[in-house]
Order: sequence, then C-alpha cells, then structure tokens
Amino acid sequence: MSLEEYVDHVFEHPLAAAHASRYVLAAIEAEGTRPVVEGGEQRQRYRFFDDPHNDGEHAVLGNTATLNAFVDDLRAVAAGRGKAETILWFAGPTATGKSELKRCLVNGLREFSKTPEGRRYTIEWNIAGAEESPGLTYGDERLDREDDWYESPVQSSPLSVFPPDVRKELLAELNRGRDDTDKLRADADLDPFCREAYEFLEEAYRREGRTDLFEAVTDPKHLRVKNYVVDRGKGIGVLHSEDAGSPKERLAGSWMAPLLAQMDSKGRKNPQAFSYDGVLSQGNGCLTVVEDASQHADLLQKLLNVPDERRVKLDKGIGMDLDTQLVVISNLDLEAQLNKHDDRQGFDPLKALKRRLSKHEFGYLTSVSLEAQLLRRELTSETAVWTETDHDVVAERVREPVTVSIRDREGVQQRELAPHTVEAAALYSVVTRLDASSLPESLDLVEKAQLYDRGYVGSGEDRRDADEFDFDGDADGGNGIPVTYTRDVLADRLHADADRSHPELPVEHVVTPRDVLDGMVEGLEAAPVFSDAERAEFEDRLVAVKDYVHDQQEDDVLDALLSEEGADPADVERYVDHVHAWATDDTVTNDRGEDEQPDALAMKLFETETLGKFADADYRGNQPREGVRTFREDTVMTAVTRHAWEHRDEEFRARDIDLTTVPVLRDVLAGNDWSDVDRVHPDFDPEQWGDPPEGTATAELKEQAIEYLVEERGYSPASAELASRDVLSEVTHRWA
Repeated sequence: MSLEEYVDHVFEHPLAAAHASRYVLAAIEAEGTRPVVEGGEQRQRYRFFDDPHNDGEHAVLGNTATLNAFVDDLRAVAAGRGKAETILWFAGPTATGKSELKRCLVNGLREFSKTPEGRRYTIEWNIAGAEESPGLTYGDERLDREDDWYESPVQSSPLSVFPPDVRKELLAELNRGRDDTDKLRADADLDPFCREAYEFLEEAYRREGRTDLFEAVTDPKHLRVKNYVVDRGKGIGVLHSEDAGSPKERLAGSWMAPLLAQMDSKGRKNPQAFSYDGVLSQGNGCLTVVEDASQHADLLQKLLNVPDERRVKLDKGIGMDLDTQLVVISNLDLEAQLNKHDDRQGFDPLKALKRRLSKHEFGYLTSVSLEAQLLRRELTSETAVWTETDHDVVAERVREPVTVSIRDREGVQQRELAPHTVEAAALYSVVTRLDASSLPESLDLVEKAQLYDRGYVGSGEDRRDADEFDFDGDADGGNGIPVTYTRDVLADRLHADADRSHPELPVEHVVTPRDVLDGMVEGLEAAPVFSDAERAEFEDRLVAVKDYVHDQQEDDVLDALLSEEGADPADVERYVDHVHAWATDDTVTNDRGEDEQPDALAMKLFETETLGKFADADYRGNQPREGVRTFREDTVMTAVTRHAWEHRDEEFRARDIDLTTVPVLRDVLAGNDWSDVDRVHPDFDPEQWGDPPEGTATAELKEQAIEYLVEERGYSPASAELASRDVLSEVTHRWA
C-alpha cells in the first residue's frame, strides 16, 4: 500500500504501528490466559507460552510466576513507565526451559504476524525513475521493474519516513483517547540504507525545482509500505553462543569492502555497502535475543546505549535508530561474571549494566504433573500441553503407562514404562528440588510435592490447603535433579532388558517404578553434576518416594482383588440418605413416595456386610454402639454436611451427592484394605501368587485381578504380573 493508505489503515488498526515492546506484549496477550496451580497457588497463565500454534512443541512448562513477571515488565516497558532502558534477563540452571522460551517467542511472534490483527509493516524504495539514478542496491547491479524495489534491511517502521515534528503530530492524533499504558511510540528515524534513498530522491527533485519534496519522495512509484512475516532475521534477531566477530559485527553488521570500492560515494562510507546482519539489525521492529549470554559478556556492556538511546553506531558519523525489545538469556554463570567486581563497591565497572538488567529466574519444576508431562515429551513425540483443571484427570494422566518403540539387534521392540513409573521418576525429581529446612513437622517432602501440585494435601477433614502453610518458595527449584538426568535414566532402562523372565510374558521389556528409582540413585555416583553432599541428600529422600509409589500400586492391586465386591452406587446413596435422616431426626422417602423412619437394619447390614467395617458386637440389636455412631457422625455426616454447605439449596437429599466430589465418602465407603480381601476371599493364599495351583481360589482370583488391572488401570499383562507380585510379596506376612 502507499504511505497515505498505511496512515489511514493505522487509524483503523493502531497495532499496525505499534512499537516493538507493545507489539510483543500484544502477541502474548492475544492468546489469552488459562488457570493453573503451581507452587500450591492458583494463577493465570498466558497461553502464548504453551506454544499453541505448534501444538505445544516448544511450550515452556511451569515457571508461570516468572513468565507473568516478565509480562508485567514488558507492559511497563511498552508504556514507557520508567523501564524503557531495561534489558529483560532470563537466568536459571540448565534444563529449566530457557531455550524453549526463545523458540516459543519466535514461534508465537511469527504466527501472530500472520494474523489480521498482528500484521507487521515496513517500507521499500525504488529510485529507478529519478533523474540519472545510479540505482538503489545492496551493492549489486541494478535490475529493472519489480526488481528495482529494495526493502529496508532492518524492517524500519513506515512512520519513520515522516519528519520528527510531523510524526509527533500524527502520534498525538493516534493516541488521542488511548490509555497511557496503550499509547503508541515511534522514536526511530529512517535507517541509514533508507536514508540514502530518501536523500537521493530529495536531491533529485530539488534540482528539478519541486517544492513538495516530501510528496515527491514518498510518491507510490518510489515508496511503498509492505507487510512482512516476523521471523528470525526479519524482526527477530537471535545471537547464539557460537556467533563470532567484533562487538559491532555481532550487534549491527559489517562493512563489505569490495562493495565500497564499487560505489562512487565521494569519499564517504555508503550505507548500501553495510551487511545489516547483526543481531540488532535482524531484531529491529520486534525482538532481539542474546542467547547463552555468558558467552557474550563483552557485548552486554556495548548494549547499554541501546535501551537508553535506542541507537547503535555503524561507523563514525553513521548511526542507526532502533526499536527492539532486548531479552538476554543465560545460565547462572553470567551472574558470577557480573558480580566479579562487587568488592570494588561504588567503582564497579559493571554497575551500570547490572542496574539495567531486570532478572527473571527460571527454576526446576516443583509440580509432579508438570515434570511427568515434561518427561513424556522427552521420551515420546507427545507435545500437546495438558490444560485440564480437574486434578483427578491430571493425576490419571500422570500415573499412565508409556509405550516406547526401541530398535535393537532383533529389530523394533515395544518397551513399557509401567503405570506409576513416570510418576515415580517425576515425584523423586521434584522431591530432590524442595527445601526441607522450613518443613512443618506435620508435613513430609512427598506431601509438600502434592501440595505444590494441586494446592492441597489430604482429604475430607484431614484436607489442608496450601495457604495454611508458610513456605519460602524462593528456596524451591533452585537445584536438584534436572530433567535431563531423569530422562537419561529412563532411556537407559528402556534400551536394556531387565534381569527377570517369565515363561509366557515379556516381563524383561517392562520398566517398573522400582527399576527407575533404583537407577536414579545408582547413577548419582557417576554423575559429575552433583556434589557429594547432594548425592547423600538425594539418597536420603528416596525412601519416602518409594513408599508413596508402592502405596499407589497397592491401591491398584486391592481394587483389582475386590473388583467384584463393594457397594453399588444406589446402595451407597440409600445408605447415606438413611444416615443423614438418622443423624438429623428426619425421615426418608421410600420407593412409593412415602415418608418413613430410617431403616436401622438396612444401615447395619450395609456397614457389616457391604463395608465389612463392623461386627454384630458393635450393635445393640440393630442400634449402633459408640464406634458405629462415631463412624456415622464423624466420617459420613461430616462429609455430607460439608457437601451440603458447599452446594446448599432449599432441600438437600443424599441422592443429590455426586460421590466423586466427596473424597471422604469415596475413600471410606468404597475403600478397600487387606482385611476386606481376607474377609471376602477366605481361601486366598498370597504365597501362591507367583504360580498358583490350577483350580485354586488364588488362581481364580489372580486371573480376575490381572484382567482388571489390564482393562481398568492400563497395565499390560506383563506389568500387571510384576506389580501384583511386588505388592503381594509385601503383605504375605499378614496371612501367616
């Protein structure tokens, strides 16, 4: 479009003229937010960091508080509220997602620039029609027609064409009625390449006697506004650790001597012979990222004038205005370099640089579900981000098995990470990252991990929310086992057959939670990234994780052994309805719609036969003794009362309860333990479990349990065999 058309377009779509920080902010905000729980707190997370345009391939998992602080800083920079000179700095240990952030920013900005609201514009010139034009080039021979057009090599904004006073008036009109935090800025003048074209055209038309020089220079035959897609090298500059050259080359570009010799520039350096391939040139108009900044510490001091003056020098007397958002990414070693002169106090030569760096620190994940998700991404092709808010749904995904194809000498083999294996690896990794110094006596590190993951620990009357605890969250996630170590242990186990066998099942191809946890501890000694103190500390934290994971497997096996028992939901509903009426001196409604007294015998039979919690001796006839009364009042009614209060309306009935939303009812009324197994299966002999004699009660029960684990809990027959063996070996002594 023409410059005039562009101005009209900007008044309808102001974001088309947004300065760099405002544009980056708009791209992030355009994707909206979603609720998450991290560190035990409910937060709103920007979906932009989930890399939605690439199905989450380069999503930044976790670190939501850090990312939100980054966006807050970006908002302040965009509004010019005292942070205009700030360089945004991301620091943190290796494998915490910093590189993924860079990729996520590149992907997100590129895709946003393809949308109607995110279209980005620059200018291109054609001086072929001017008097005795030598041709505007990047040093090459001039071509005709469409090839006579040359785009700004640094994505200069179309507004930079206007003289400063005109631009100021234009911006004042554009910003009229806009909030201070949303006003547009356009401080940059034309880049040197475009200035060369402008001045040539201006001189040519001045010689012709034209007085409307601006109109002549910006005529559509010489200047047009062009849409471009933001990408690396075009609106996004990324300086990698291996990029070499002088500071000026890395920042702006370099002079091309052969081209200078070809140009008749009357003894001066012609900006057409500059490469414009430095990181700031590439990132002008949007984003500049210095990756692995500790490798470019010398460059950081040269960047000081960029946020302050928004300008970089190409040579003596030749400077280039900039409009870019600076982001620096580094490991923690950069901080050590920045602090090396601390002992000089007020004479620290790096003081000015440190003042301009706004630090945002990434830490290791302290959420088990996020760590499990990250491990699955590392081991498989899964990339989609888990956005479920129902903790039960997330917990189910965490415990799920993973099947991986492995190629060995015999071809492609299927290996299974059994249910709870990824969960075990994730939990142990997280537990090593948690600070134990301020842990309350009533809480262990596994419970702290659960608290951080879902915002509460326990259930029913024992439930405690995260806000009941006072943790120093800054001490969590700073060190511990990195995901790369855990991933490598899992990969090693997947590629090696386990030392076990079965006559019918490929148990050697199954990786169990115990395999992985043992492997993680065994590998600590040879891993150079851990100190002796860390190794000792990590080993001490293993037992609690093993116990927790074993409990999860035990619950699976118990459910499998008792899968054909337990209360029907209608029976549970009827029982709760009668208990509620018994406790409140109320009546129940029978099948004929008549009110009647709660049935004492029905409640007794449910408690003794269905639940198996009490015997005849616990009743006086059909009337409950103290133990039964306490169970009904403190366990059942407490849950019902809490549910009724949270879902109160004019009339409450127990049948209104969704048992899945009342954990204590679900756990107690439908719970299983080994006494239930002994009661329901009196002929069961756990010592026979490994190879039960055909036709025995144990053989029949094992077949039923394995089938349940496979169909209902996601085990394979091989992993179900191993998990049930492991659990039964621990409880055999109870039948002695």
